[in-house]
Amino acid sequence: MAVLTPPGGSGPLHAFSIPMRVRFRGLTRREGCLLRGPAGWGEFSPFAEYGPRECARWLACAREAAYTGWPAPLRTRIPVNATVPAVSAGAAHALVSASGCTTAKVKVAEPGQSDAHDIARVEAVRDALGPAGRVRIDANGAWDLDHALRMLRALDRYDLEYAEQPCATLDEMARLRRRVNVPLAADESIRRAEDPVRVRAAGAADLVVLKVQPLGGVRAALAVAEACALPVVVSSAVETSVGLAAGIALAAALPELPYACGLGTIGLLAGDLTEAPLAPRDGWIEVRTPSVSPAELAAHAAPLAPWVERAALAHARLEYA
Repeated sequence: MAVLTPPGGSGPLHAFSIPMRVRFRGLTRREGCLLRGPAGWGEFSPFAEYGPRECARWLACAREAAYTGWPAPLRTRIPVNATVPAVSAGAAHALVSASGCTTAKVKVAEPGQSDAHDIARVEAVRDALGPAGRVRIDANGAWDLDHALRMLRALDRYDLEYAEQPCATLDEMARLRRRVNVPLAADESIRRAEDPVRVRAAGAADLVVLKVQPLGGVRAALAVAEACALPVVVSSAVETSVGLAAGIALAAALPELPYACGLGTIGLLAGDLTEAPLAPRDGWIEVRTPSVSPAELAAHAAPLAPWVERAALAHARLEYA
């Protein structure tokens, strides 16, 4: 075990690598590390393509959990959506039917798949939920403006609750929003932006998706929510239950929570690091902090040196800021 000792406290890092049940956002394994401090455990799991500047916010989130703790919750449970990866229509129908959720977020625009695959998947999810359920899609910014226009008009028949980040840029999002009836949600435009509140000023979204790690922690995300002054959906970055607990703390602390949250994602992982994973039941997740399991940490242990290096580089960016 190695120890990273940043100013203000110290705690061991525990690296992990957990297989994904289904390929999601190009991932077949979810990797990261846990940081332990006097307030508990924090997760540091930035995606592989992120550099030290972006990783600094992820580290700030882990340090908040480990050394400071979170604001008091305003609610005891959080409504969540089912998350549907880019699977077949039949698999999507079965997943949603078994989820117990009344809202589902459907991944679209998967590389190597056609628009027809996306439409069939959304149709299957609408059928599984019935007319009273809520269906939202997530394109991760993969469409250009013309493609987004075509697809949102084609999918509008399924009564979409909203479309998450259909285009990559704020300009495209703003232009698209003026031409479609489907509400638009900003995700990457928030979590990868130097100035997240520009989304509202640009008129690019009807609501914002906030992920606590990329924004630097619960308190930082609450500040972004207040500054954006738009309805909020709290979502995960496909974390273990340790990281999900921070997202749940954010959802629990928001003054209003009008939408089901994308925090019911632990089922995407073929394992966890806690004794009682934060899994949804009947479309809800209880607000709690699960206990880390030494046995699960050992079972999913990964080489630590790369994560010590990433954390050190990220910490240097925090000090610079």
